[in-house]
Amino acid sequence: MLWLYNIGIFFYSFLVRLISLFNAKAKLFIQGRQDIFSLVKEKINPNEKHIWFHFASLGEFEQGRPVMEKLKLAYPSKKIVITFFSPSGYEIRKNYPVEGVFYLPLDTAANAKRFIELINPEIAIFTKYEFWYHYFHTLKSKNIPLFIISGIFRPNQPFFKWYGGFNRSMLKCVTHFFVQNEESLRLLQHFNITQASLSGDTRFDRVAENATHVQQLPLVARFIGTSPVVLAGSTWPPDEALLATLAQKHQDWKMVIAPHEIAESHISHISTLFQHSIKFSDLQKNPELKAQVLIIDNIGMLSALYQYGNIAYIGGGFGAGIHNTLEAAAFGIPVIFGPRYEKFQEAKDLINIDAARSIENAEGLENAFQTFSQHKIYGENARTYVLQKTGATAGILKEIKPYIS
Repeated sequence: MLWLYNIGIFFYSFLVRLISLFNAKAKLFIQGRQDIFSLVKEKINPNEKHIWFHFASLGEFEQGRPVMEKLKLAYPSKKIVITFFSPSGYEIRKNYPVEGVFYLPLDTAANAKRFIELINPEIAIFTKYEFWYHYFHTLKSKNIPLFIISGIFRPNQPFFKWYGGFNRSMLKCVTHFFVQNEESLRLLQHFNITQASLSGDTRFDRVAENATHVQQLPLVARFIGTSPVVLAGSTWPPDEALLATLAQKHQDWKMVIAPHEIAESHISHISTLFQHSIKFSDLQKNPELKAQVLIIDNIGMLSALYQYGNIAYIGGGFGAGIHNTLEAAAFGIPVIFGPRYEKFQEAKDLINIDAARSIENAEGLENAFQTFSQHKIYGENARTYVLQKTGATAGILKEIKPYIS
Protein backbone atom coordinates (compact mmCIF):
# COMPACT_ATOMS: atom_id res chain seq x y z
CA MET A 1 0.00 0.00 0.00
CA LEU A 2 2.85 2.41 0.71
CA TRP A 3 3.95 2.38 -2.90
CA LEU A 4 0.41 3.28 -3.99
CA TYR A 5 0.37 6.12 -1.47
CA ASN A 6 3.70 7.45 -2.78
CA ILE A 7 2.46 7.26 -6.36
CA GLY A 8 -0.70 9.08 -5.31
CA ILE A 9 1.33 11.92 -3.78
CA PHE A 10 3.40 12.14 -6.99
CA PHE A 11 0.35 12.33 -9.24
CA TYR A 12 -1.34 14.81 -6.89
CA SER A 13 1.70 17.07 -7.22
CA PHE A 14 1.66 16.70 -11.00
CA LEU A 15 -2.07 17.44 -11.20
CA VAL A 16 -1.82 20.56 -9.04
CA ARG A 17 1.04 21.84 -11.19
CA LEU A 18 -1.08 21.33 -14.26
CA ILE A 19 -4.09 23.07 -12.74
CA SER A 20 -1.88 25.94 -11.52
CA LEU A 21 -1.51 27.08 -15.13
CA PHE A 22 -5.05 28.44 -15.01
CA ASN A 23 -6.10 28.34 -11.33
CA ALA A 24 -4.89 31.02 -8.89
CA LYS A 25 -5.28 28.90 -5.76
CA ALA A 26 -3.33 25.99 -7.24
CA LYS A 27 -0.66 28.45 -8.35
CA LEU A 28 -0.26 29.67 -4.78
CA PHE A 29 -0.06 26.03 -3.61
CA ILE A 30 2.91 25.43 -5.94
CA GLN A 31 4.65 28.78 -5.53
CA GLY A 32 4.39 28.64 -1.75
CA ARG A 33 6.34 25.39 -1.67
CA GLN A 34 9.16 26.53 -3.94
CA ASP A 35 12.40 26.85 -1.98
CA ILE A 36 10.43 25.97 1.16
CA PHE A 37 13.43 24.39 2.88
CA SER A 38 15.60 27.45 2.24
CA LEU A 39 12.87 29.62 3.75
CA VAL A 40 12.67 27.40 6.83
CA LYS A 41 16.47 27.53 7.24
CA GLU A 42 16.35 31.34 7.15
CA LYS A 43 13.74 31.63 9.89
CA ILE A 44 14.20 28.62 12.15
CA ASN A 45 17.16 27.64 14.31
CA PRO A 46 17.28 23.81 14.18
CA ASN A 47 19.24 23.74 17.42
CA GLU A 48 16.23 25.09 19.33
CA LYS A 49 13.15 23.08 20.20
CA HIS A 50 9.80 24.17 18.76
CA ILE A 51 6.15 23.37 19.24
CA TRP A 52 4.72 22.50 15.84
CA PHE A 53 1.09 23.22 14.99
CA HIS A 54 -0.25 22.01 11.67
CA PHE A 55 -3.58 23.06 10.11
CA ALA A 56 -5.19 22.02 6.86
CA SER A 57 -6.68 25.46 6.25
CA LEU A 58 -8.10 28.57 7.89
CA GLY A 59 -11.01 26.80 9.57
CA GLU A 60 -8.70 24.35 11.32
CA PHE A 61 -6.44 27.22 12.33
CA GLU A 62 -9.30 28.95 14.11
CA GLN A 63 -10.23 25.61 15.67
CA GLY A 64 -6.74 25.00 17.03
CA ARG A 65 -5.98 28.62 17.83
CA PRO A 66 -7.27 28.53 21.44
CA VAL A 67 -4.88 25.69 22.28
CA MET A 68 -1.97 27.44 20.59
CA GLU A 69 -2.60 30.77 22.30
CA LYS A 70 -3.19 29.27 25.75
CA LEU A 71 -0.06 27.17 25.34
CA LYS A 72 1.94 30.29 24.51
CA LEU A 73 0.56 32.04 27.58
CA ALA A 74 1.54 29.09 29.76
CA TYR A 75 5.00 28.78 28.20
CA PRO A 76 5.95 32.24 26.88
CA SER A 77 9.54 31.21 26.16
CA LYS A 78 8.48 28.35 23.87
CA LYS A 79 8.88 28.89 20.14
CA ILE A 80 6.05 27.94 17.80
CA VAL A 81 6.08 26.87 14.16
CA ILE A 82 2.86 26.76 12.12
CA THR A 83 2.27 24.91 8.87
CA PHE A 84 -0.68 24.93 6.47
CA PHE A 85 -1.62 22.57 3.68
CA SER A 86 -3.96 24.96 1.86
CA PRO A 87 -3.35 28.47 0.49
CA SER A 88 -6.65 29.64 2.00
CA GLY A 89 -5.07 29.21 5.43
CA TYR A 90 -1.49 30.21 4.73
CA GLU A 91 -2.18 33.35 2.70
CA ILE A 92 -4.40 34.82 5.42
CA ARG A 93 -2.27 33.82 8.44
CA LYS A 94 1.26 33.92 7.00
CA ASN A 95 2.12 36.92 9.16
CA TYR A 96 0.82 35.43 12.40
CA PRO A 97 3.27 36.36 15.19
CA VAL A 98 5.17 33.11 15.77
CA GLU A 99 8.69 31.95 14.86
CA GLY A 100 7.62 30.76 11.43
CA VAL A 101 4.55 30.11 9.26
CA PHE A 102 5.09 27.79 6.29
CA TYR A 103 3.38 25.63 3.75
CA LEU A 104 3.72 21.95 4.64
CA PRO A 105 5.97 20.27 2.04
CA LEU A 106 4.23 17.41 0.27
CA ASP A 107 4.27 14.16 2.19
CA THR A 108 7.26 12.22 0.89
CA ALA A 109 9.74 10.32 3.05
CA ALA A 110 12.55 12.72 2.17
CA ASN A 111 10.46 15.85 2.75
CA ALA A 112 9.16 14.64 6.10
CA LYS A 113 12.61 13.74 7.39
CA ARG A 114 14.18 17.00 6.23
CA PHE A 115 11.38 19.27 7.42
CA ILE A 116 11.15 17.70 10.88
CA GLU A 117 14.92 17.92 11.33
CA LEU A 118 14.83 21.60 10.40
CA ILE A 119 12.04 22.64 12.76
CA ASN A 120 13.16 20.24 15.55
CA PRO A 121 9.72 19.85 17.20
CA GLU A 122 9.41 19.09 20.89
CA ILE A 123 5.80 18.08 20.25
CA ALA A 124 3.52 18.20 17.20
CA ILE A 125 -0.17 19.14 17.32
CA PHE A 126 -2.42 18.48 14.31
CA THR A 127 -6.04 19.67 14.18
CA LYS A 128 -9.03 17.56 13.19
CA TYR A 129 -8.44 15.82 9.84
CA GLU A 130 -4.84 15.94 8.65
CA PHE A 131 -3.18 12.50 8.40
CA TRP A 132 0.13 12.22 6.52
CA TYR A 133 1.89 8.87 6.48
CA HIS A 134 5.53 9.97 6.25
CA TYR A 135 5.21 12.85 8.69
CA PHE A 136 3.45 10.67 11.23
CA HIS A 137 5.90 7.79 10.96
CA THR A 138 8.92 10.11 11.05
CA LEU A 139 7.63 11.72 14.26
CA LYS A 140 7.06 8.25 15.71
CA SER A 141 10.56 7.07 14.77
CA LYS A 142 12.07 10.12 16.50
CA ASN A 143 9.91 9.66 19.63
CA ILE A 144 8.31 13.08 19.14
CA PRO A 145 4.84 13.20 20.77
CA LEU A 146 2.04 13.78 18.26
CA PHE A 147 -1.44 14.95 19.29
CA ILE A 148 -4.67 15.23 17.31
CA ILE A 149 -7.03 17.85 18.74
CA SER A 150 -10.74 18.23 17.95
CA GLY A 151 -10.53 14.95 16.08
CA ILE A 152 -13.69 13.49 14.58
CA PHE A 153 -14.16 10.12 12.92
CA ARG A 154 -16.95 8.41 10.98
CA PRO A 155 -17.49 4.71 10.15
CA ASN A 156 -17.16 5.30 6.39
CA GLN A 157 -13.55 6.49 6.68
CA PRO A 158 -10.84 4.10 5.40
CA PHE A 159 -9.37 3.77 8.91
CA PHE A 160 -12.32 1.60 9.91
CA LYS A 161 -12.72 -0.57 6.81
CA TRP A 162 -11.43 -4.14 6.43
CA TYR A 163 -8.85 -2.84 3.95
CA GLY A 164 -7.77 0.05 6.18
CA GLY A 165 -4.64 -1.42 7.76
CA PHE A 166 -2.38 1.08 6.02
CA ASN A 167 -4.49 3.99 7.24
CA ARG A 168 -4.69 2.59 10.77
CA SER A 169 -0.90 2.47 10.90
CA MET A 170 -1.00 6.28 10.92
CA LEU A 171 -3.40 6.29 13.86
CA LYS A 172 -0.94 4.19 15.85
CA CYS A 173 1.67 6.95 15.48
CA VAL A 174 -0.46 9.36 17.49
CA THR A 175 0.40 9.84 21.15
CA HIS A 176 -3.12 10.95 22.08
CA PHE A 177 -6.38 11.75 20.30
CA PHE A 178 -8.66 14.45 21.71
CA VAL A 179 -11.96 13.74 19.98
CA GLN A 180 -15.20 15.65 19.67
CA ASN A 181 -17.81 12.95 20.23
CA GLU A 182 -18.55 9.50 21.64
CA GLU A 183 -18.80 7.89 18.19
CA SER A 184 -15.21 8.85 17.40
CA LEU A 185 -14.06 7.41 20.70
CA ARG A 186 -15.90 4.12 20.08
CA LEU A 187 -14.51 3.77 16.56
CA LEU A 188 -10.94 4.17 17.79
CA GLN A 189 -11.44 1.81 20.72
CA HIS A 190 -12.94 -0.86 18.45
CA PHE A 191 -9.53 -1.10 16.76
CA ASN A 192 -7.66 -1.11 20.07
CA ILE A 193 -6.60 2.50 19.79
CA THR A 194 -6.96 3.45 23.42
CA GLN A 195 -4.81 6.59 23.57
CA ALA A 196 -7.91 8.76 23.13
CA SER A 197 -10.25 10.86 25.26
CA LEU A 198 -13.46 12.79 24.76
CA SER A 199 -12.49 16.45 25.02
CA GLY A 200 -15.04 18.23 22.87
CA ASP A 201 -14.45 20.79 20.14
CA THR A 202 -12.05 23.70 20.67
CA ARG A 203 -14.05 25.77 18.19
CA PHE A 204 -16.55 26.47 20.97
CA ASP A 205 -13.79 28.09 23.01
CA ARG A 206 -12.68 30.10 20.01
CA VAL A 207 -16.10 31.45 19.01
CA ALA A 208 -17.04 32.22 22.61
CA GLU A 209 -13.81 34.19 23.01
CA ASN A 210 -14.44 36.00 19.73
CA ALA A 211 -17.94 37.01 20.77
CA THR A 212 -16.62 38.36 24.06
CA HIS A 213 -13.75 40.36 22.56
CA VAL A 214 -15.17 41.26 19.16
CA GLN A 215 -13.69 43.88 16.86
CA GLN A 216 -16.02 46.81 16.23
CA LEU A 217 -16.76 47.74 12.60
CA PRO A 218 -18.02 51.34 12.64
CA LEU A 219 -18.67 51.55 8.90
CA VAL A 220 -20.88 48.47 9.00
CA ALA A 221 -22.72 49.74 12.08
CA ARG A 222 -23.33 53.06 10.33
CA PHE A 223 -24.60 51.33 7.18
CA ILE A 224 -27.06 49.24 9.22
CA GLY A 225 -28.35 52.00 11.45
CA THR A 226 -31.40 50.79 13.37
CA SER A 227 -32.58 48.25 10.78
CA PRO A 228 -32.82 44.53 11.50
CA VAL A 229 -30.19 42.51 9.65
CA VAL A 230 -29.80 39.18 7.90
CA LEU A 231 -26.08 38.38 8.04
CA ALA A 232 -25.12 35.90 5.32
CA GLY A 233 -21.68 34.29 5.68
CA SER A 234 -19.58 32.16 3.33
CA THR A 235 -22.23 32.16 0.62
CA TRP A 236 -22.13 30.53 -2.81
CA PRO A 237 -24.29 31.31 -5.89
CA PRO A 238 -27.17 28.94 -4.95
CA ASP A 239 -27.35 30.61 -1.53
CA GLU A 240 -27.24 34.08 -3.03
CA ALA A 241 -30.09 33.33 -5.44
CA LEU A 242 -32.35 32.45 -2.49
CA LEU A 243 -31.20 35.43 -0.47
CA ALA A 244 -32.01 37.77 -3.37
CA THR A 245 -35.62 36.62 -3.23
CA LEU A 246 -35.72 37.17 0.52
CA ALA A 247 -34.24 40.66 0.23
CA GLN A 248 -36.80 41.62 -2.39
CA LYS A 249 -39.67 40.54 -0.13
CA HIS A 250 -38.35 42.24 3.00
CA GLN A 251 -36.96 45.59 1.98
CA ASP A 252 -37.28 46.91 5.53
CA TRP A 253 -34.45 44.52 6.49
CA LYS A 254 -30.81 45.15 5.72
CA MET A 255 -28.66 42.32 4.44
CA VAL A 256 -24.90 41.90 4.75
CA ILE A 257 -23.35 39.26 2.50
CA ALA A 258 -19.81 37.93 3.00
CA PRO A 259 -19.31 35.46 0.12
CA HIS A 260 -16.92 32.53 0.34
CA GLU A 261 -15.18 33.56 -2.86
CA ILE A 262 -14.36 37.21 -3.49
CA ALA A 263 -13.15 36.98 -7.07
CA GLU A 264 -14.15 40.07 -9.03
CA SER A 265 -16.48 38.06 -11.26
CA HIS A 266 -18.35 36.66 -8.27
CA ILE A 267 -18.68 40.04 -6.56
CA SER A 268 -19.96 41.50 -9.83
CA HIS A 269 -22.54 38.70 -10.08
CA ILE A 270 -23.78 39.41 -6.55
CA SER A 271 -23.98 43.13 -7.28
CA THR A 272 -26.18 42.39 -10.29
CA LEU A 273 -28.35 39.98 -8.32
CA PHE A 274 -29.01 42.51 -5.56
CA GLN A 275 -29.97 45.72 -7.30
CA HIS A 276 -29.93 47.91 -4.19
CA SER A 277 -26.45 46.93 -3.06
CA ILE A 278 -23.01 48.43 -2.48
CA LYS A 279 -19.60 46.89 -1.91
CA PHE A 280 -17.72 47.41 1.34
CA SER A 281 -14.75 48.81 -0.60
CA ASP A 282 -17.06 51.50 -2.01
CA LEU A 283 -18.46 52.22 1.44
CA GLN A 284 -14.90 52.79 2.66
CA LYS A 285 -14.49 55.46 0.00
CA ASN A 286 -17.85 57.08 0.70
CA PRO A 287 -19.48 56.27 4.07
CA GLU A 288 -22.59 58.24 3.06
CA LEU A 289 -23.66 55.64 0.47
CA LYS A 290 -27.08 54.10 1.10
CA ALA A 291 -28.39 50.67 0.07
CA GLN A 292 -30.30 47.68 1.35
CA VAL A 293 -27.50 45.15 0.82
CA LEU A 294 -23.82 45.41 1.75
CA ILE A 295 -21.44 43.05 -0.07
CA ILE A 296 -18.21 42.32 1.79
CA ASP A 297 -15.53 42.13 -0.90
CA ASN A 298 -12.60 41.18 1.37
CA ILE A 299 -11.48 38.33 3.60
CA GLY A 300 -11.24 38.37 7.39
CA MET A 301 -14.28 40.36 8.58
CA LEU A 302 -16.89 37.63 8.86
CA SER A 303 -16.32 36.55 12.47
CA ALA A 304 -16.84 40.15 13.61
CA LEU A 305 -19.79 40.83 11.32
CA TYR A 306 -22.13 38.46 13.15
CA GLN A 307 -22.40 40.92 16.06
CA TYR A 308 -24.65 43.04 13.82
CA GLY A 309 -27.00 40.23 12.75
CA ASN A 310 -30.51 39.35 13.90
CA ILE A 311 -30.62 36.21 11.76
CA ALA A 312 -27.66 34.39 10.20
CA TYR A 313 -27.60 32.50 6.92
CA ILE A 314 -24.61 30.16 6.52
CA GLY A 315 -23.60 29.21 2.99
CA GLY A 316 -22.33 25.99 1.46
CA GLY A 317 -25.38 23.85 2.18
CA PHE A 318 -26.18 23.42 -1.50
CA GLY A 319 -22.64 22.28 -2.29
CA ALA A 320 -19.98 20.33 -0.43
CA GLY A 321 -21.38 21.24 2.99
CA ILE A 322 -22.16 24.18 5.24
CA HIS A 323 -19.54 26.48 6.66
CA ASN A 324 -19.06 27.56 10.26
CA THR A 325 -22.36 27.93 12.12
CA LEU A 326 -20.82 28.42 15.55
CA GLU A 327 -19.42 31.90 14.92
CA ALA A 328 -22.97 33.15 14.43
CA ALA A 329 -24.49 31.08 17.24
CA ALA A 330 -21.97 32.51 19.72
CA PHE A 331 -23.49 35.95 19.19
CA GLY A 332 -26.93 34.64 20.10
CA ILE A 333 -28.54 34.70 16.68
CA PRO A 334 -30.47 31.83 15.05
CA VAL A 335 -28.99 30.14 12.00
CA ILE A 336 -30.36 29.09 8.60
CA PHE A 337 -28.51 26.86 6.12
CA GLY A 338 -29.02 24.52 3.16
CA PRO A 339 -29.60 20.74 3.17
CA ARG A 340 -25.98 19.54 3.20
CA TYR A 341 -25.23 19.58 6.90
CA GLU A 342 -25.08 15.86 7.73
CA LYS A 343 -21.35 15.90 8.55
CA PHE A 344 -21.66 18.69 11.09
CA GLN A 345 -22.74 17.64 14.58
CA GLU A 346 -23.14 21.23 15.75
CA ALA A 347 -25.63 21.90 12.95
CA LYS A 348 -27.70 18.89 14.01
CA ASP A 349 -27.51 20.03 17.61
CA LEU A 350 -28.63 23.56 16.76
CA ILE A 351 -31.64 22.19 14.86
CA ASN A 352 -32.53 19.91 17.77
CA ILE A 353 -32.54 22.78 20.27
CA ASP A 354 -34.61 25.03 17.99
CA ALA A 355 -31.76 27.42 17.18
CA ALA A 356 -31.39 26.57 13.48
CA ARG A 357 -33.35 25.55 10.39
CA SER A 358 -32.24 23.67 7.29
CA ILE A 359 -33.95 24.82 4.09
CA GLU A 360 -34.13 23.51 0.53
CA ASN A 361 -35.80 26.31 -1.39
CA ALA A 362 -37.08 29.89 -1.27
CA GLU A 363 -40.27 28.86 0.49
CA GLY A 364 -38.30 27.14 3.24
CA LEU A 365 -36.08 30.21 3.63
CA GLU A 366 -39.12 32.46 3.95
CA ASN A 367 -40.69 30.20 6.58
CA ALA A 368 -37.47 30.05 8.61
CA PHE A 369 -37.09 33.81 8.34
CA GLN A 370 -40.65 34.40 9.55
CA THR A 371 -40.10 32.10 12.54
CA PHE A 372 -36.77 33.53 13.61
CA SER A 373 -37.75 37.17 13.10
CA GLN A 374 -40.59 36.95 15.62
CA HIS A 375 -38.93 35.76 18.84
CA LYS A 376 -35.51 36.16 20.51
CA ILE A 377 -35.67 32.76 22.21
CA TYR A 378 -34.15 31.03 19.17
CA GLY A 379 -31.00 33.14 19.36
CA GLU A 380 -30.80 32.67 23.11
CA ASN A 381 -30.91 28.91 22.54
CA ALA A 382 -27.94 29.23 20.18
CA ARG A 383 -25.83 31.23 22.62
CA THR A 384 -26.59 28.87 25.50
CA TYR A 385 -25.58 25.89 23.39
CA VAL A 386 -22.18 27.42 22.61
CA LEU A 387 -21.45 28.41 26.19
CA GLN A 388 -22.35 24.94 27.49
CA LYS A 389 -19.85 23.35 25.08
CA THR A 390 -16.80 25.43 26.04
CA GLY A 391 -13.88 24.02 28.02
CA ALA A 392 -12.16 21.68 25.55
CA THR A 393 -8.99 23.79 25.48
CA ALA A 394 -8.37 23.56 29.22
CA GLY A 395 -8.76 19.78 29.19
CA ILE A 396 -6.39 19.36 26.26
CA LEU A 397 -3.71 21.56 27.81
CA LYS A 398 -3.86 19.59 31.05
CA GLU A 399 -3.03 16.39 29.15
CA ILE A 400 -0.35 17.91 26.90
CA LYS A 401 1.65 19.81 29.54
CA PRO A 402 3.53 16.72 30.90
CA TYR A 403 5.09 16.31 27.45
CA ILE A 404 6.57 19.81 27.46
CA SER A 405 9.91 20.27 29.16
